[in-house]
Amino acid sequence: MNKEQLSQSTSLYANTGYGPHFSVLDIGLSDKVAVVEPDMAFWALTDKDAIQEALSGSLVEDYCKQTEDFQEEMEHLRFGLTPSAVYFNPTELCNFNCTYCYLPEDMRRDGKTMTEDELCDALARLSDYFGKTMTNGAKPQIIFHGSEPMIAKTPMFAGIEKFEDKFLFGVQTNATLLDEEAISFLTAHNVGIGISLDGPSPEIGDNARKNWDGTGAFDSVTRALDRLSGYPAFNVITTVTSANVHTLPQMVDFYHNHGVNVVMFNPVRVTREGGQQLKPDNKAMTKYFCQALDRTYELYEKTGQKLVVANFANVLAAITGPTGRRLMCDISPCGGGRCFFAVSTQGDVFPCSEFIGFPEFKGGNLYQDNLDTVLKSQPFKDVTTRKVEDFQPCADCAIRHFCGAPCPAEVKAFSGNLNAPSPYCEFYEEQVRYAFRVIAHGREDAYMWDGWQEETELTFNWA
Repeated sequence: MNKEQLSQSTSLYANTGYGPHFSVLDIGLSDKVAVVEPDMAFWALTDKDAIQEALSGSLVEDYCKQTEDFQEEMEHLRFGLTPSAVYFNPTELCNFNCTYCYLPEDMRRDGKTMTEDELCDALARLSDYFGKTMTNGAKPQIIFHGSEPMIAKTPMFAGIEKFEDKFLFGVQTNATLLDEEAISFLTAHNVGIGISLDGPSPEIGDNARKNWDGTGAFDSVTRALDRLSGYPAFNVITTVTSANVHTLPQMVDFYHNHGVNVVMFNPVRVTREGGQQLKPDNKAMTKYFCQALDRTYELYEKTGQKLVVANFANVLAAITGPTGRRLMCDISPCGGGRCFFAVSTQGDVFPCSEFIGFPEFKGGNLYQDNLDTVLKSQPFKDVTTRKVEDFQPCADCAIRHFCGAPCPAEVKAFSGNLNAPSPYCEFYEEQVRYAFRVIAHGREDAYMWDGWQEETELTFNWA
């Protein structure tokens, strides 16, 4: 065999140093495993007794024929995207003092609220920026975020009215200030609405989510939930802590009974001490999260009504087709500074809202600096160049591009540096295993948002 022939043939074989390096992932089924090529987030399901045949047969050969396409897709997803969304804090104030909040308490108690002129000036500057970077006719997103954005209702609503032809707007709120007038305005302007609720009862739901006097608002939040349940652009976030993790299966029934279609069961960010103290054990998080997913399927089978757990659906979408994901936390580098950025009430610009409590991650100021320069600043580069390939154990992990070792802000707070695995590493691993079991059983549609197939392009099919 001459040198040219050697080069051609060795590119077809796995784990030889020349070709792709496949890992075999036990997904918890008696008969099947996932074969994963981590660099490209490529995978295939195979029978356990046929692994050797799969890794020496047509799977590897066919994969190698499409390696260039896979590489181009992953390269674009990881390094080719530009910002299309902004998390915008119109006020630093909050009427709640949630135990696990990632923003400093003094900011939430005594902070600033934007005037109408300041807010509209900021939106005008953002509109000018996106007018130059988004030329395909798509509208960028502005998500009014917290602290509690409804405290800035007057300037915020003025901004929505003035710029609704320029942006798609959303608001994430604790729902305590969502009176009928506010709901009517937001729904009339097609503003996305996300609210927060942490339990199926006041005893659980008000445990960590309470105002400065220590009083929760479960009943008023539930009323807002019922009022919004039929609104298409509505979702609920449940922050999962050690105090409520055991209620996740009951929360599925609660949301199902209240007509909620989309929920996020987000593990509490351990960015600050309050969140660290309430972090659920990874085994408990896995157990009850998976039980909750089981329950969504049972209810879907029984009633035909979906409850999409969006953070899991995003992982499932990332596996079925990497570019089909809607959230950019579980890819490396994450979306912070690449797909979105955050603007504080002062106009300071950060890679993500989670970094607003870290002054060293301020990249510049919207009112004073050129946004292109801000997005290329060192604080932004520190986040946008954070890659799982650069640290252990993530560098050798089979599912590193289905997980991404998020969130950099909480990793920084928890580990002292950005280049470390997530404190929820074991949970994310088991979430991926669950997703592969869903795929093995052909149940993807029960867990995904309607129309997801149209958003996912089949690039490889091996059987």
